[in-house]
Amino acid sequence: MASKPKKKNPRLASGRKRARQDVKLNAANSSLRSKYRTAVKNVEKAVLAGDKAKATELFAKMQAVVDAVADKGIFHKNKAARDKSRLSAKVKTLAAAA
Repeated sequence: MASKPKKKNPRLASGRKRARQDVKLNAANSSLRSKYRTAVKNVEKAVLAGDKAKATELFAKMQAVVDAVADKGIFHKNKAARDKSRLSAKVKTLAAAA
């Protein structure tokens, strides 16, 4: 089992505090990143299933999540815009096909 080597504890008080804060920040960022990806994935699943009503409803929720996460800087704004644009196009083709 090749795991990452354990980091040494910082000596300075400011370094120790920074390490404590990094743990909390990392957890918060991971959670938001996961929320973003789940929201996008749910819309894609609905589109693949061909469920127009569910896809449009999930797309609206997904936009809010994507914008909030991008504003916090977890993902780049352009990535958020690209994801929204691509999913919007998929949802529109689904609506047109119906």
